[in-house]
Amino acid sequence: MTINMDEATKHQGLVSILMPAYNEQSTLRTCVERVLEASLPDGLTRELIIVDDASTDGTGDIVRELAQEHADAIRAFHQEVNQGKGAAIRRAVAEMSGDYVIIQDADLEYDPFEYPLLLAPILEHGADVVYGSRFTGRKMRRVLLFHHEVGNRFLTFLSNVCTGLNLTDMETCYKAFRAPLIKTIPIRSNRFGIEPEITAKIARRKAIVYEVPISYYGRGYEEGKKIGWKDGVSALYTIIKYRLVADCGEEVNGAREVQ
Repeated sequence: MTINMDEATKHQGLVSILMPAYNEQSTLRTCVERVLEASLPDGLTRELIIVDDASTDGTGDIVRELAQEHADAIRAFHQEVNQGKGAAIRRAVAEMSGDYVIIQDADLEYDPFEYPLLLAPILEHGADVVYGSRFTGRKMRRVLLFHHEVGNRFLTFLSNVCTGLNLTDMETCYKAFRAPLIKTIPIRSNRFGIEPEITAKIARRKAIVYEVPISYYGRGYEEGKKIGWKDGVSALYTIIKYRLVADCGEEVNGAREVQ
């Protein structure tokens, strides 16, 4: 998809960028700087919600420093006990105040300068949710972990079978939402099960879903990657669970569909 921002309609609203962080002291500051420097479609402003998930490596101190340095743009929260990515995003959703939402990991695997690409289907084409796909028409990727990619593709396939969607990358971190949708979906998963859980629930809500190709700069386990085979097993369970159980928040705040 080619986005010509010069021709784009100006929009108004706040983009809440949700950043869960656990033991990311080597990448966090650089990632935050890129998030704050990244361009947004005309008329949009941003807030960065960082949730430190009880880190043990100094990440919490960096989060506090960043929040003081950028008090106008960053709101920081700290979990008392490490609970996982899903729990951190659940906290961030509860604290955010934006009209649009982007999930951004703190590990530099995804490029904040592609925010306009993620937001364009929502702003210009009526999408409710946008997935940034690492596996379709991407511009650049680091070659890594064959079995990890096979696992991602298999989980995406199984998720598609259960939801009826035809995603190419269900497990991607980069997802953008209209805020009323994500705020009315109950997030139960504490760890990486959040990806198949949200996917199942937006499918049940009959949300309009788009995919866009993104760049991906993956890292290896020796560089701090945290997801493992146990999370893959958990994802299988989550996919099957939410095929059988709705729990998608359709009636929350009296809103069955996206407002």
